[in-house]
Amino acid sequence: MKQLRPAFTIIEILISVIIISLAIIPVLKIHTENHAQIVYISERNKRALEDSLYLSSNILQHHKDNKTAYEILERSFKIKEQESREILKKSSRDVFIPEEIKIIPIPEQGGPTAIVNEVMLKDKHSSNYYHFKLEGF
Repeated sequence: MKQLRPAFTIIEILISVIIISLAIIPVLKIHTENHAQIVYISERNKRALEDSLYLSSNILQHHKDNKTAYEILERSFKIKEQESREILKKSSRDVFIPEEIKIIPIPEQGGPTAIVNEVMLKDKHSSNYYHFKLEGF
């Protein structure tokens, strides 16, 4: 009868564990980086949805102010529910509006004049938005 060799030696087991570890560590590192990017993008998307509350036409009056969503919306909407008011009061942004830019068409070609206002909403994830207004030909 043949004599059987022992299954694996301790050295072989240690070498295989090291090889597997070296292969898995980069995969885990990439997964962690991707997870951080996914969290950042999802937070930006949530903030973009909240930012839409601040983009009414009267936002241009609030240069260098810290405003809550409730303060912006109370002029346009009557919010009856207390819970909704509290949620809107928790959301606040610093509003910064630089000088407006006037875009004038070439005199020979004609066309409308455009006024561009940039709205910067400062927070953990700051955002920039633009208001465009076209004036007559």
